[in-house]
Amino acid sequence: MTIHEIKLYFAYTSPYSYLAMQPARELEQSHNVRVRFIPYGVNIRKVYGPLDREDADRRKVRYLYIDARRISKERGLVIYPPKKIFSARLAFYGGLYAAKNQKFRPYSDRVFDRFWKQELDVESRDAISAIVAEVGLDPAEFLRYADTDARADLAACFAEADRDKIFGVPTFIVDGEPFWGEDRIEWVIRKLDAMGLRR
Repeated sequence: MTIHEIKLYFAYTSPYSYLAMQPARELEQSHNVRVRFIPYGVNIRKVYGPLDREDADRRKVRYLYIDARRISKERGLVIYPPKKIFSARLAFYGGLYAAKNQKFRPYSDRVFDRFWKQELDVESRDAISAIVAEVGLDPAEFLRYADTDARADLAACFAEADRDKIFGVPTFIVDGEPFWGEDRIEWVIRKLDAMGLRR
């Protein structure tokens, strides 16, 4: 049977993206699908407002982390809210480089796990290069990629996100239909079942 591609737009700095990763991978076991993981950045300040004020925007973000921690505890994962807003750009470059070399999963597992335990600075070239080396890839080659083709490759991902009308992560795209949030996985499964893709 033909393997159907579905998309998952994600960010390493999104706790709900972290929570979506394993269920997304499980879809490849339960259905005749391949998940394509596509990086997408959300401007946190633009979406939630200034986070240094004690107002409704700040309370909303705090609540989102409460729910993320509840879910992560049930799954045996650790999520500690970050102490600042991080740019995931360099980590995205590492993910793109790892994907080109068939190492996306081990690279992403390490980035998610360590970032959410507050053990990884995703803005550090040394830290990201160390993870690249850990998964068996050449850190010098990664840095060359980061300084040359990575920006254009990430821009292409963002352009694809615009075409898919993405506004947040994690978002699944199944046969052109969006499903935003890790808690929409049951609807994704129903859609795949309706398409006759159950293994």
